[in-house]
Amino acid sequence: MSRLLSVDSGPYAPPVPARELTAVSADGARLHVEVHGPEGAPAVVLAHGWACSTAFWAAQIRGLAADHRVIAYDQRGHGRSPASPACSSDALADDLEAVLEAALAPGEQAVIAGHSMGGMTVMAASGRAAFRAHAAAVLLCSTGSSQLVAASTVVPLRAGRVRTWLTRRILGSRAPLGPVTPLARRILKYGTMGPASAPHMIEACARIVHACPRKVRHAWSQVLDLLDLDHGVRELDVPTAVIVGTADRLTPPAQARALAAALPHCTGIAELPGIGHMTPIEAPEPVTGTIRELVHAHIQVVSEESA
Repeated sequence: MSRLLSVDSGPYAPPVPARELTAVSADGARLHVEVHGPEGAPAVVLAHGWACSTAFWAAQIRGLAADHRVIAYDQRGHGRSPASPACSSDALADDLEAVLEAALAPGEQAVIAGHSMGGMTVMAASGRAAFRAHAAAVLLCSTGSSQLVAASTVVPLRAGRVRTWLTRRILGSRAPLGPVTPLARRILKYGTMGPASAPHMIEACARIVHACPRKVRHAWSQVLDLLDLDHGVRELDVPTAVIVGTADRLTPPAQARALAAALPHCTGIAELPGIGHMTPIEAPEPVTGTIRELVHAHIQVVSEESA
């Protein structure tokens, strides 16, 4: 691919993994997986969102890898995972199961964090055997379970049929994003980030999103348009934290509050003032800190009880 997949310097430049592996999903799709940090350390699994890649988690990997084993993977068609004709919530769940089985030892538990479509991946997989075997706790970050297009406030109109129709056309566009220009940065910032986002954050997000192939972006937009994972939320019975930015236009705070109300074991919801949809990049410390807290509270307890 000719476009730069990510920034190549600064805090959002992807760290070099300790090792890489390929997970094979139920339909044969091959998934690029990176492992950072020391073997034997508490495990964290990171699932990125629509039109992103493992590079999206650079700040969390840097913050955790000294004393955690951080496993990040590219969703099918994103980053270095080849595209697949199968695009569905079931495929997302299959892929997460494959990554857990490939990267974790039998019975080993991890904190699983999902951002946006990555959070939807977690919800889709919540009833799966491999997920239940490996999930100690979960972070749902800037995500929702249903009515995503109708709830979005990207189009500044009153909620209703007109706004939903316009939002569907914008998010489902087949148009190429083109190079990262000043105008492209402004558009991306408006749609996905908070008003105070720093230029280096905007640049990091723009490089990642613009690197996603337009056919992949469009195919997954159709899945997100019709998504209904409310049942998956009710089945997600491990300790689960929720994070959302108050300026999130793609999955607004009302979506996060609905998740928190429906989750069987919600440990809390954090609404970050002025932060948009790209919380792991816009607010790296709160996101990384929440993951670390979940590891401390749940993986260590499991280890002590099983010793």
